[in-house]
Amino acid sequence: MKDFMKHYEEISLGMEAMGLKIPATMTAFGKLHETAVTEGVLTTKTKELIALGIAITVRCDGCVAFHVHDALRAGATDDEIMETIGVAILMGGGPAVVYGCEAMEALKQFKVLA
Repeated sequence: MKDFMKHYEEISLGMEAMGLKIPATMTAFGKLHETAVTEGVLTTKTKELIALGIAITVRCDGCVAFHVHDALRAGATDDEIMETIGVAILMGGGPAVVYGCEAMEALKQFKVLA
């Protein structure tokens, strides 16, 4: 399994480096992310769980790392993350099972920090 904490840090550094090369794009992406997860009718926690489910179904390692991390930071419980993985499996089939395992490992690794 991957080291999700290291993966999270590496991607964060990569995004910072991209911000130096394409600042307008990365600033806009950052604002989009901030706006999308801001509390509204749905809580930030719910939005992060939705993003995690999507990350699993589209098979994005970095997205899994970020959204497990951010869902925990937004107050998601282990059970809520596991149910999100279950819904992603429903929608994504076999490949989502594999990435669901990745998300479960990310949860285990990020919980060490909590």
